[in-house]
Amino acid sequence: MAKITVNFERCKGCGLCATACPKKIVAIQKERRNPKGYYTAECIDDSACIGCAMCAMMCPDCAIKVEK
Repeated sequence: MAKITVNFERCKGCGLCATACPKKIVAIQKERRNPKGYYTAECIDDSACIGCAMCAMMCPDCAIKVEK
């Protein structure tokens, strides 16, 4: 099973990963901000991730890591 990991410190919450995800399981969370003041991306359903890495390819800050 694939899993994405978002680097909380590096993510600026641009949302490109959320638009690129074919399963629509990446979203910008609104609970807490990182030290730079951004709401960050998160995977809302790890079990649905297919490991395509589209989110990681779209990330301009290289804040997403996909592990299989």
